[in-house]
Amino acid sequence: MAKEDLKVLGFWCSPFYLRVLWALKIKGIEFEFVEEDIPNKSPLLLELNPVHKKVPVLVHNGKPIAESVIILQYVEDTWKHNPILPSDPHEKAMALFWAKFADEKLVNSIFASFIKQGKEKEEAVATVGEHLKFLEEELKNKKFFSGDEIGFLDLCLGWTVSFISVLDEINGLKMAGEERFPLFSAWIENFSNSPIVKDTLPPRDRLLSKLRHMEGAFRVPPTA
Repeated sequence: MAKEDLKVLGFWCSPFYLRVLWALKIKGIEFEFVEEDIPNKSPLLLELNPVHKKVPVLVHNGKPIAESVIILQYVEDTWKHNPILPSDPHEKAMALFWAKFADEKLVNSIFASFIKQGKEKEEAVATVGEHLKFLEEELKNKKFFSGDEIGFLDLCLGWTVSFISVLDEINGLKMAGEERFPLFSAWIENFSNSPIVKDTLPPRDRLLSKLRHMEGAFRVPPTA
């Protein structure tokens, strides 16, 4: 396809940037990647996303769109081929529902399991398990959340294939183990080996180093 006037501001390991990258790859749309130096946000990012000041930002024909879920919907509405959302209204609504659940519930519980300590960490890990049970149920009789092909909800959850295993290594845990969540574990394998994904996942060693550094930054020294 002809190259669009399209830029994406992102960060190499941002879960939210990765969603946009994968969606555009499914659509076969080329774009210019503008990497941000987080947390040293560029004047361009602050100009294009003055409200949230976050990546990703998609710039299409000079017009910026922020927030990854909104960007995915824009991509779907703009480039109709290779759809990532179901045409059935109920199925579409459910994909959006679970995407919202993932961002409001799962992301927060996984982040809490990373930064909390002691009993609070244990509670956060238990909450992650409760959330994964819902997703396990959604995968019954399916290869991907969208069926036989990667779709909207798969893109929204795709960051977990790298982040959960790395966080497990840091925490000495196994939040999404195969014995407890066989369907989710199979989905991780299928998603990570997909041609649109396997060469775009953050390098594990680099991601591990990044998250260890973040863990140290979040850890509060004990008081005397």
